[in-house]
Amino acid sequence: MTTNIHGDVIATDHGAAVGVVHGNLNLHPPPPRPAPTIPRQLPAAPGLFTGRTTELSRLDRALTHAAAPQGPSTDTPEPTTAAPASGPAHVGMTVLVSAIGGAGGIGKTWLALAWAHRHLERFPDGQLFVDLHGFSPTGEPVQPATAVRGFLDALGVEANRIPTDLDAQAALYRSLVAGRRMLIVLDNAATSDQVAPLLPGSPSCTVLVTGRHRLASLIDRHGARHLPLDVLSPEEARDLLAARLGADRVAAEPEAVDELIRLCGGHPLALSITARTAGTRPDVAPAETAAELRDLGLEALDHDTDPAASLPTVLSWSLRHLTDTQRTVFALLGIAPGPDTTPPATAALTGLPDPLARRALSGLENASLLERRPDGRYAMHDLVRRYATDTAHTTLPEEVRDAALTRVEDFHLHSAHAADRLLWPHRPLVRPEPPAPGVHPHPLPDTDAALAWLDAEHATLLATQRTAATLGHHHTVWHLAWNLHTFHLRRGHRHEAITTWQAALRAADHLPDPATRSRAHRFLGRACSRLGLHDQATTHLERALDLALRYHAPTEQAHTHRALAFAWERRGDARQALLHANHALALFRALDLPVWEADILNAVGWYAARLGRFDTAREHCQAALTLNRHHRDPVGEAGTLDSLGYIAHHTGDHHQALDYYHSALALFRGLGNTYEVTDTLDGVGHPLAALGQHEQARTVWREALRLYRDQGRDADAERVQRQLDDLNHT
Repeated sequence: MTTNIHGDVIATDHGAAVGVVHGNLNLHPPPPRPAPTIPRQLPAAPGLFTGRTTELSRLDRALTHAAAPQGPSTDTPEPTTAAPASGPAHVGMTVLVSAIGGAGGIGKTWLALAWAHRHLERFPDGQLFVDLHGFSPTGEPVQPATAVRGFLDALGVEANRIPTDLDAQAALYRSLVAGRRMLIVLDNAATSDQVAPLLPGSPSCTVLVTGRHRLASLIDRHGARHLPLDVLSPEEARDLLAARLGADRVAAEPEAVDELIRLCGGHPLALSITARTAGTRPDVAPAETAAELRDLGLEALDHDTDPAASLPTVLSWSLRHLTDTQRTVFALLGIAPGPDTTPPATAALTGLPDPLARRALSGLENASLLERRPDGRYAMHDLVRRYATDTAHTTLPEEVRDAALTRVEDFHLHSAHAADRLLWPHRPLVRPEPPAPGVHPHPLPDTDAALAWLDAEHATLLATQRTAATLGHHHTVWHLAWNLHTFHLRRGHRHEAITTWQAALRAADHLPDPATRSRAHRFLGRACSRLGLHDQATTHLERALDLALRYHAPTEQAHTHRALAFAWERRGDARQALLHANHALALFRALDLPVWEADILNAVGWYAARLGRFDTAREHCQAALTLNRHHRDPVGEAGTLDSLGYIAHHTGDHHQALDYYHSALALFRGLGNTYEVTDTLDGVGHPLAALGQHEQARTVWREALRLYRDQGRDADAERVQRQLDDLNHT
């Protein structure tokens, strides 16, 4: 509609009079509105920025997805490149908020600024930036009122127009940015409460938030897209060092650079500090810098006068926002054995009830001090863990640390004991001392659960034994070796078996029961034999037998003769093996130990078969099988069926051999005994080849070959490879 003036009558363009004006009428156009202020508050782009291509692409996709029309067609794949800057904002969309989270010094601000500067054309109406000081030397986060006031100043609002009330200020701020294509970077946020008043209401704006905490309500209430930032990959870390030190210098000492990257764990700030140290000392070789970092640890990444250039200081800022309980848990996790932890282990370590331990772990994860991994496990970056260790030694009394380590050792020992009883219930029961008050083993309902727990905790159990040895907890050291024996046997962990029994032998010198020393020699000798260390094996086994005779321990004598039989067979002397096996058989019969009698009957049969005495072998193995089944010992039954398969094959009954072997294989697989599964697969191939079933023989021998190689059994792998080669030429 337009308005025309005829004399003193004002009419519309439809001719209707709408009013009468008396006197003279002078029309003046309104003064032009001042052009809006376009703030350019972004700090400079980070120099020599490298890597983060995946994260940059995710931010690109988030921006593109937010700019795309939102309609019923939600199955359209997300574009992989940013859309052109032109085009109107889409009505009804929410504000795009991307929250970049991660540990201190991980490069959150670098990523935000690098991405922002690459997309300035997308935000022609300006960019606002504020450091909220959630984690900084001052320790005082910026209040939302201060940040909003700074934004209003940047947007050109005169001081006398700024309301005094925070809500009114935030409303004015939202009004000023409404409809404008702007980027708002809220850096170093501590809490969602800091961020919420600074969020625009217009979908034309994009917000980047960085912070160490996972801002849960920002994700829940405002639909923020969480982008967790991890360490750099080895390739990205190498690129960072090359950008700062020069490609030639990095290429000149690749092994030293690889060690620097490993020692820094891909942590960007640690790498930058290391690069700065090396860059200011051009005559010092990277190998020397690596040695310094290896020897000094976090001290090499410290700085006396510049807090932002000190990794320990930067990490310390994360602890300010933790509760007292969380700080204690963080420190104790630094000294806990193993590469990672679980809530039950943390409850034992800290003495907290399970729900509180889980809550503390969640709080540390939220603070980016812990990473949650699959299967409910939690791990720290190596450098963060070193800082936690330092925190434990500087903030916790020695008695608190010792009590915590005792509890977690007891948790792992008694859980391993429960697992071992499930794996081999017929094994002699050797009970560890009761656990510390309040410590309860991990619940393990069956054999599968026991094997799964041992697989998952193996590295931690080995570390627990090392920690116990350092603290002089000799009982724990010995019993961990004992309770890991069956697992090591079944999984083929031969090197670990030697390591644990060497530690147990040293611990046995401090234990009152002489049987512990005899057993340690025996099991260490058997472990050496499995690795082909025959002289060491014989030395330890003869020492074990001497101790058993000296202390009148007939059961130990019997077991040691059994171990000597195994060792001599591994040396290729089946006659000596059979001699020791018969000694053991007589002792076990005299001791009325039918399960072990069955075991040694099978051993006598096996060694007899190796000597070609197949009738004797079959008689002993059949007797063993009867005893094994009567006493429901699947371990012994599987081993005996394997022996009978060997006997049947070598006496020409190949079909019967396959029946025995397949029955043994099913039992070994059910027991999780991959070590014996491999040997039985090797055995299965021979009757198959003899029956002309060459393809089936190839299949089982190929599986055996793979398993032998996985277990590091190189001589066996070479033998099976020759069998396959021979089969290919038939």
